[in-house]
Amino acid sequence: MLPPAERLPEARELIEMDRYFVLHAPRQTGKTTALRTLAAELTAEGDTAALMLSCERAKSAGDDYAAAETILLKSLREAAARSRWPEELLPPDPWPQAPAGTRFGSALSEWCRRCPRRVVLFLDEIDALQGNSLVSILSQLRDGHNARPEGQPFPTSVALCGLRDLRDYKVASGGEPSRSNPASPFNIVAKSLRLGDFTADQIAELYGQHTRATGQEFTKDAVDRVFELTQGQPWLVNALANEVSIEMEMRGAITTAQVDEAKERLIRARATHLDTLVARLHEPRVERVIEPIVAGTWPGTDTSFDDDISYVHDLGLIRGTRDLEIANPIYREVLLRVLGARTERFVKADPHSFVLPDGRFDLPRLLEEFVVFWREHGEVLIQQEGYHEAACQIILMAFLHRLVNGGGQLDREYAAGTKRLDVLVRWPYTGPEGERLVQREAMELKVWRAKGDDPKPDGLAQLDRYLDRLTLTTGVLVVFDRRPEAPSWKERGAFEQATTPSGRQITLLRV
Repeated sequence: MLPPAERLPEARELIEMDRYFVLHAPRQTGKTTALRTLAAELTAEGDTAALMLSCERAKSAGDDYAAAETILLKSLREAAARSRWPEELLPPDPWPQAPAGTRFGSALSEWCRRCPRRVVLFLDEIDALQGNSLVSILSQLRDGHNARPEGQPFPTSVALCGLRDLRDYKVASGGEPSRSNPASPFNIVAKSLRLGDFTADQIAELYGQHTRATGQEFTKDAVDRVFELTQGQPWLVNALANEVSIEMEMRGAITTAQVDEAKERLIRARATHLDTLVARLHEPRVERVIEPIVAGTWPGTDTSFDDDISYVHDLGLIRGTRDLEIANPIYREVLLRVLGARTERFVKADPHSFVLPDGRFDLPRLLEEFVVFWREHGEVLIQQEGYHEAACQIILMAFLHRLVNGGGQLDREYAAGTKRLDVLVRWPYTGPEGERLVQREAMELKVWRAKGDDPKPDGLAQLDRYLDRLTLTTGVLVVFDRRPEAPSWKERGAFEQATTPSGRQITLLRV
């Protein structure tokens, strides 16, 4: 693991300043590990008793704040017992008597009164608290924080750790998210801390630890490929390394090809972390953000949409809150596979039948088969698809994935506002001299929407730029016609040759 001081340099500063703060990040990014290690380091220094407490078990209490207090106090005592602290640092037993709704704060005050050291508390999984239980605990923390100047013993620093950003706790504790209130424990210089993803250098350091422990090396290209695929998402970084070195039982230096194979295995296995993310895709708040990203359209502009963007960013599904892009290529691929699962069940063609005698992939025939598929199933699938604005892109991606992924790979690029989806088919095959070659086929997807202009000119220019980047001489532009006056479903599927602005000859398919 990476030292928590490297990943959370501001946390120690805030603790030394006796501040209350929020630490938030998507799931499986190392929050718990970093806080547990930081708590141990602070306690070992001798003047602090730092304890990490999980609130997860209190989720079952729901709005019953009295039950939530009982569960949290039991969890706190158990966490302290596991720490193997000396007797004088442990919380009181029994807890002081107090009315429901004040027990948690009273218990913390009594503990701090008896403890010879300053007390620092990390409340992990704070998101588990629901409704009135969350309001009660936050209110007690705020009251205890505000009473410290009057001499009441209370933790000198508290960190709320979870998915949520600062604004959510300010709202839950009765404040306005946009107003500055220095007395509130949930307003720390108008910001909270976000545990970031790994940098490329940090991945190299992490994998270097593996090399020093086992002697197994990751090549520099392999490390770069891991960063490219994961963008430093900590769970993915560790999962790829585990998959390739433990599950695949690779010996010797790890290469980019093995990293790619590990990525495919992870996606096919749909590990718990990935399943947890994709389970969110049909939440209305998530769909409102993800749909325009897949469709390439501009998202909404109302204030509530900004909150949706922040929520999806907190989940870790998107990279930032300004340029709306899926967080990393692995999530991008998983997302489209999940959304296209219903379509894949309709695809009956045999993937092996698209392999030519020389081992290459027959893309022209695949496009012809897609026309037949679209005429037969397109109208029904569009109506069934939850992401209606992105339905065309999702359906074609599912069709391609079903027929290509057995022997090749699909790379997909999409983002809000681009009005397109770029696809690269990579198909490995053996050349006439026995050499290993890779066939590459590029496609651009566009949608002709109601009251819009024909996207062909823009599509040709965009495809040109995509082919420049890939150093390819030709490609395919697919235009989906979603206008009310579009030809009937049975008449769709016209192929023609077109010329890009730079003079490339490409195939244009209108469906």
